[in-house]
Amino acid sequence: METGYLSLVLHAHLPYVRHPEYRSFLEEDWFFEAVTETYIPLIRVFQRLTDDRVDFRLTLSLSPPLITMLQDPLLQERYVKHISGLVELTEKEIDRCRKKPRLKALAEMYHELFSDCQRVFTEEYGLDLVQAFRAFRDAGKLDITTCAATHGYLPLMQHLPASVRAQLAIAVEHHRIALGRDPQGIWLPECGYFPGIDRYLAEAGIRYTFVDSHGVLHSSPRPKYGTFAPIVTPSGVAVFARDLESSKQVWSAEEGYPGDHWYRDFYRDYAYELDYDYVKPYLGADGFRKMLGLKYYRITGKTDEKELYDPAVARQKADEHAANFMFNRERQAEHLEGVLGRKPIIVAPYDAELFGHWWFEGPMWLEALLRKIDATRGPIRTTTPADYLTSQGPFQTSDPHHSSWGYKGYSEVWLNASNDYVYSHLHRAARRMTELASTYPGADGLRKRALNQAARELLLAQASDWAFIMKTGTMAEYAFKRTRDHVARFMKLYEDIKNNSVDEKRLAEIEWRDRIFPEIDYGVYAMNEPPAPPGTEPGERS
Repeated sequence: METGYLSLVLHAHLPYVRHPEYRSFLEEDWFFEAVTETYIPLIRVFQRLTDDRVDFRLTLSLSPPLITMLQDPLLQERYVKHISGLVELTEKEIDRCRKKPRLKALAEMYHELFSDCQRVFTEEYGLDLVQAFRAFRDAGKLDITTCAATHGYLPLMQHLPASVRAQLAIAVEHHRIALGRDPQGIWLPECGYFPGIDRYLAEAGIRYTFVDSHGVLHSSPRPKYGTFAPIVTPSGVAVFARDLESSKQVWSAEEGYPGDHWYRDFYRDYAYELDYDYVKPYLGADGFRKMLGLKYYRITGKTDEKELYDPAVARQKADEHAANFMFNRERQAEHLEGVLGRKPIIVAPYDAELFGHWWFEGPMWLEALLRKIDATRGPIRTTTPADYLTSQGPFQTSDPHHSSWGYKGYSEVWLNASNDYVYSHLHRAARRMTELASTYPGADGLRKRALNQAARELLLAQASDWAFIMKTGTMAEYAFKRTRDHVARFMKLYEDIKNNSVDEKRLAEIEWRDRIFPEIDYGVYAMNEPPAPPGTEPGERS
């Protein structure tokens, strides 16, 4: 008999990067790497577990930009070319390393990995991995949630009701079209919560969401069950809190499992050590060296003298760490049930890209954990927030606190000296979008196309990814350019719409370049008032 539940939540998101104007583009590699190292390995894990009739439940958040890229014909075509090149490169590596048995074995490992990705992507799922995740959802294994339309950081839009509403409503509609049903839950970008956002969530039909621990612990009134049961907002939205203990064991490279010295070293890519002419055919059109996924070394320790990776030992470590994680959660659940007098839910959310991309052994660990939990039938069972809400209860009503899961727990990552200058431009554009939608209701023809494209450009400019990249300083120039270009395109469309001078040829070029949300309706921006609190009539807002 279980004493508690473990809810594993993987948030899968990438910024919308698509550059048809170039033969190849470096930042598109973010997508190719994630497909090869995270999304396909996770699909393979789910398939093996399903084939072996392992009983598991897991929540997966698929952001609208990621879904769009996974279903984009141009990016699908480019991924096929990318993975075919890696298969060819590993064939050459096997031959090059024929007199070095350990290196040759690693080259063979990568050849098998890349060949499997090529087969899964092209043959098994016909280039559309979204349908793979949908199949596991339909089989009752995954609960797929949505995210804000372009991963906009909503606490910094709370004074722009139309933008908050649009980020949510457009995401829900996109999810419905791509996955065939409405999402029950949502991953708020960066777990960014502000008091009152629950009204927008309820309006969009969202049943539950997630916050960091302090978002619930500082709620009012204080939560009776801490972070181990959801609270329900006055608008009826359930809010689940991240469990710090389980998160730290997996998330932290310093104190958690991913930092083990036997695991693969992410940063030591052999493409930087091979002869340039040898790897040149697999680089981008600019010819600059880049990671190609040939990582032959293990972490070893804080030293430049890295030792060769040993897959067998690494897999054994992943199994040991899975057993350790399960043991800790079992003891945690047993203790909590005794203290709380009810079966707790331990919510363990992670960026999906941690599994396989940053932590190569992550999918192995996840598969081993789910197999062990099913085999032991012990004190914990895996569940989803949706299932927990249905099977447990009642839940305390409380208002969560302003919070995020970023550095220091609030908004500092997305609003600081490296990026604060962008918000005056973003907010001006947001207010002008509301003006356009209110001024031109029911537009048609060329004007409607321009209004819809203006909404797309605003959404893309609002993505939290750009402010985050500016803060980290990695590829900051690209993040600045993306923000500037989307705002500039919006402002030009705004002027052209106001002056009735939309250039159809230029509009078509922008539509071709930024072709996200084909179903978008700019009219969502016309409603500028926030939704009323529960129990109030129009005009009686608190």
